[in-house]
Amino acid sequence: MRVTAHALRAPRRPEAGHIRETACTYSTVASNGRPATLAGTPSPRYSGKALPDVDLTLDQPYTGHVTPGSNPQLRKVDGARIIKMSVAAGDNNVYLIECTTTGQALLIDAANEPDRVIALVQQEAPEIRLVVTTHRHIDHWWALEDVVAATGAPTAAHPLDADALPVTPSRLLTDGDVISVGTLTFEVIHLSGHTPGSLALAFTPRDGARTHLFTGDSLFPGGVGKTADAETFATLIADVETKIFDRYPDDTVVYPGHGDDTTLGAERPHLTEWRERGW
Repeated sequence: MRVTAHALRAPRRPEAGHIRETACTYSTVASNGRPATLAGTPSPRYSGKALPDVDLTLDQPYTGHVTPGSNPQLRKVDGARIIKMSVAAGDNNVYLIECTTTGQALLIDAANEPDRVIALVQQEAPEIRLVVTTHRHIDHWWALEDVVAATGAPTAAHPLDADALPVTPSRLLTDGDVISVGTLTFEVIHLSGHTPGSLALAFTPRDGARTHLFTGDSLFPGGVGKTADAETFATLIADVETKIFDRYPDDTVVYPGHGDDTTLGAERPHLTEWRERGW
């Protein structure tokens, strides 16, 4: 039985007063025109203190189903390890992708439970090259300040969502940009609608096997993410169709911001239904 997208979409954004809006400014610009790397904002909780002592066991085989408080799961692909962990009551997914050749890693959405996220990084892939925030909603960056303070990692986000984040991004990401982490590459896909600056990341292993798509709250099993009105829904469904379904094959794995994984093949037959259902 398929669950409607409305049940799977991300929680409604907290009211305006509950989110800290921080201006996105930079003091230096690199030669390529992008902001130079900036140090993370210090966190009083972790500055100069010992890192949390949390023991995490990675579950295998990988199923893509994790719940808050459960063990993270590990998926091995050519040249990389993909680790998925669920945090907090909102069942937010945190993804850690490590290059097995170099040990360098990418963290996607420092969502919540900073002790567990930091412990996961320190235990499995301490050489974090970048922390990417998929979009501006607080449930996807609640632990960002603490993670950056503990790891010293630079951060990245889309410019349209960067002003809401508690840490000024070291790098601004736009559609078509490429993130390199060791020998791994991730293509940035801008999917406007759930928020103006929502991002997805596409990773294809070196052996050319199936692509792995980290979609934030823009695409879930059962539909696209929650939108505010018909106009933003039209923008999001168009972006998802043209930038994801038209480009990638059915065996592409989708890793959403909440809940279980899916594949494009499982969702493709329902595109017309999604569009007719609307926002």
